[in-house]
Amino acid sequence: ENSVDIITVASAVHWFDLEKFYPIVKRVLRKPGGIFAVWCYSRFKFSPEIDILLAIHFERTFPFQNPNFKHALECYKTLPFPFESVGVGCEGQPLELDMEKKTSFQGRLKFFRSFSAFNTAKGQGVDLLSDEVVQELESAWGGPEVVRTVIYKTYMLAGKVKL
Repeated sequence: ENSVDIITVASAVHWFDLEKFYPIVKRVLRKPGGIFAVWCYSRFKFSPEIDILLAIHFERTFPFQNPNFKHALECYKTLPFPFESVGVGCEGQPLELDMEKKTSFQGRLKFFRSFSAFNTAKGQGVDLLSDEVVQELESAWGGPEVVRTVIYKTYMLAGKVKL
């Protein structure tokens, strides 16, 4: 109770049962001063050629997405966030950030295979990353050895318990 300085959730709060989770956050955060921060990435950018291909293939995941994923797709703008802003976004208006990372094609492929929609589809007998799709993406990437910079479009909300 009233003992935690910061709680963070990276790219996952949209999976939580918020009706159960938020009261726990409010109970354990130190008052005053405790901060709750969440963020997600909704889009990432490589190059126009790759981005177009990824958008086409990402659309194919929609039938396999969990309904809660809509909050991430909407950049946390629709995520309920009943906390007082500390100047890092607020409910309905998350702070937009660009985060850069260098990645290989194989690293990116592992990243895609970790998505819940790809695994849901696979469990239903649909391979969203078939050999044909992988070859198409690898060709646009420039080959398996090429390392590219990805820019994650990231959205953050941070707040404290309203007193």
